[in-house]
Amino acid sequence: MHHSRQCSIIIDCDTQNLDAAASFWSEALGRPVNLLKSGDLEKYRTLDTPPGQIKCEVQKVEHPSRAHIDIETDNIEAEVQRLIKLGAREVERVRRWVVMEAPTGQRFCIVPPQLPDFPKGANRWS
Repeated sequence: MHHSRQCSIIIDCDTQNLDAAASFWSEALGRPVNLLKSGDLEKYRTLDTPPGQIKCEVQKVEHPSRAHIDIETDNIEAEVQRLIKLGAREVERVRRWVVMEAPTGQRFCIVPPQLPDFPKGANRWS
């Protein structure tokens, strides 16, 4: 048994100026940039998330700009296998997460728990 749920939207930006990209999205979404929660400052800027809302990060990438979702889980391997059975494919393993691709081509990531209230509201899978 494991749990999973959508936890974040990642705004992938093919940019040399991550601060400018984060500033735009901060103003557009009304969420201040929080450098203390941003992790790797070379690649990420976390936008403050009001309680009960989905986390949002701006990420510097070397592929075309797009957005993707993250699914948090307490068992990455079980969640990857569950999604493969549904038709997704594994694309890449990066540090603590797995990049997947849906049958329709969208990329998304399977990540360890990100939000403090996990597994509240998560699906429970056998």
